[in-house]
Amino acid sequence: MSPTDTPPARYLTAALYKFVDLPDYQALRQPLQALCEANQVKGTLLLASEGINGTIAGPEVGVRAVLAHLHADPRLATLQHKEAWANKPPFLRMKVRLKKEIVTLRVPELDPNKTVGQYVKPQDWNALLADPSVVLIDTRNDYEVVIGTFKGAINPNIKTFTELPAWLDAQPELQGPKKPKVAMFCTGGIRCEKSTALMKMHGFDEVYHLEGGILKYLEEIPPEQSTWEGECFVFDERVSVGHGLQPGPYGLCRSCRWPLSAEDKASPHYVKGVSCPQCHDKRTPEEKAHLAERQRQVELAEARGEVHVGARLHDHGH
Repeated sequence: MSPTDTPPARYLTAALYKFVDLPDYQALRQPLQALCEANQVKGTLLLASEGINGTIAGPEVGVRAVLAHLHADPRLATLQHKEAWANKPPFLRMKVRLKKEIVTLRVPELDPNKTVGQYVKPQDWNALLADPSVVLIDTRNDYEVVIGTFKGAINPNIKTFTELPAWLDAQPELQGPKKPKVAMFCTGGIRCEKSTALMKMHGFDEVYHLEGGILKYLEEIPPEQSTWEGECFVFDERVSVGHGLQPGPYGLCRSCRWPLSAEDKASPHYVKGVSCPQCHDKRTPEEKAHLAERQRQVELAEARGEVHVGARLHDHGH
């Protein structure tokens, strides 16, 4: 292999989630953590009584061993995952965390294991959206929606998923006795399991969600047939992907997590690792000094060929 050749993608990434009753979820943590570490697998897995959620990456044989371990639990036998390949490690450490919810909405009476919206396959999604009576809602956060969404989708302009219930309650067109048809979507499908369950709880009969999320749609639907506009934000080092799940042009502000275009990076408010046009006026001089020092340590570590833990990205969400 000549020095100019691209090295083969050596790291397999597996994104997964499943809503399933796991009353003994706390007991699952330690064996899972040990197995991941023994197989050089890194990332984050969340365990709760309602199921499992997370993304892991590492050598293919290691990731396959972890998936086989999960599938060996009869409750997780049908657990599905999405695969991607990377040339460099997407994660720096392995964390198996115990949580109240695998995706936080803070509506305790809601149970996606019992009630959920109707799945719509990517191939059937465009036909559903062509119905003018369908209200299309993007359930993701503001920094995700800003770089891409489906044509005609409503942006709730929320900073976190926990703000969605209050936003839904404040929409007059969703409050009348005659409930409209609602279609919802998110990155990989997990947030929609909760948001559609919430709609059903509020008396909506016809609630649909995109099976496999935006990522499955971009993987399967050719660009010329697509109603997706822009890029899809992802919670790993790629930052965004487009059709065919090709990595997009965005970087990430390490200070506020906002996706950065080339124009953003050309702004005088952009200081790598410290600030961007979105957050430059929201940080104190002390915070900026701390972030600048962190960035200096990251660059020193990179120069030595190491990975500095300060460089790690925020936790994922599907």
